[in-house]
Amino acid sequence: MSAGTQTDGGLSLDSAYSWLRLSMSLLIGTIGSVGMWSVVVALPAVQADFGVSRADASLPFTMTMFGFAFGNVGMGRLSDRFGIVAPIILGACLLCGGYLLAANAPSLWVFAWAYALIGLGSSASFGPMMADVSHWFLRHRGIAVAIAASGNYFAGAIWPPIVQHSIASIGWRTTHLWIGLFCVAMMVPLAFALRRRQRIAATQSLAVASGTQKALGISPNTLQWLLWIAGFACCVAMSMPQVHIVAYCVDLGFGPARGAEMLSLMLAFGIISRIGSGFLADRIGGLATLLIGSAAQGTALSFYLFFESLPSLYVISAMFGLFQGGIVPSYAIVVREYFSPKEAGTRVGVVIMATVLGMAFGGWITGWIFDLTGSYFIAFIHGVAWNVLNCMIAVWLLLRSRSRAPRLAPA
Repeated sequence: MSAGTQTDGGLSLDSAYSWLRLSMSLLIGTIGSVGMWSVVVALPAVQADFGVSRADASLPFTMTMFGFAFGNVGMGRLSDRFGIVAPIILGACLLCGGYLLAANAPSLWVFAWAYALIGLGSSASFGPMMADVSHWFLRHRGIAVAIAASGNYFAGAIWPPIVQHSIASIGWRTTHLWIGLFCVAMMVPLAFALRRRQRIAATQSLAVASGTQKALGISPNTLQWLLWIAGFACCVAMSMPQVHIVAYCVDLGFGPARGAEMLSLMLAFGIISRIGSGFLADRIGGLATLLIGSAAQGTALSFYLFFESLPSLYVISAMFGLFQGGIVPSYAIVVREYFSPKEAGTRVGVVIMATVLGMAFGGWITGWIFDLTGSYFIAFIHGVAWNVLNCMIAVWLLLRSRSRAPRLAPA
């Protein structure tokens, strides 16, 4: 066994197979996350086809978010019990079924429910995938989890132009049909390539649960709730630029194209942030990485209050993407540091659910504040306030971990 390879009593950690498994997980995440982006690209065509308002046409996106949020918990529990193969295959089938239903939807409501299934299917390739990858790494767990989480952002960079070109060429219904068939054809074989499972001893799980109380002085369930609140709060703040940057640019007179470019810039720099945060977490731990990312996100968000010129908005949007991309993977790393490995899928799924619900609530409440006040100024302040709450929780947990026993890093 090489110097950099360790074992937990099961299969080798940080081995060549671990990295191969990570690459396959990233590919599955990039394919399976199509559901998070196709709904956005198809919105104008679907709105025109069904003859509905823009608000009504946005309903499928909301249903996607709810499916994705609750799916991360259910799929995570499934992976804890049966391994990662089961949720991936189920997710592929849900994606295929959802896209086939969407392709034949006679009404917007059927189309929206189809995207709830698609959101459920996409969830299998995010939270459960991060949890599974974490079992195969110890020394490089942070970067591995971050890379696995990057599949969502790679999907955001790759899928939209493909979907848009397909809709323009063959229509949105046929496009949905082919996406569904492609997902099941690719994800099922890849799932079987991940059928090897890591063995986790029950005694180790009990030791980690006990270690959580010793390290932080709180019960695992209390920590879970604190992470849930922190995840919800950080993503209420995170949603403000991601959901409303295009509309904000229109209000400032720059046009939607500039706003779309800023959104793409955020996602591109978010990939850098997501992977960079993994390197950082391997050196200073998940809690410290979470605090740094959260504080940096709040700083970038506050800049929107003071700068409105086009060049400055490009710079701030790039900064925002660079700072926020690593926050969500940090929660998964914290879960693996302080919770039982046997519960990793469920625990990660619960926190991911909080972040998605925070994004959904944040996008809506920001629009509500804008309608109420006629500007985004108060909305930005509102986002910063939620970000402060997230930072306060991260600071409190980090101080407790530093004042007690050293951080645990179980395999």
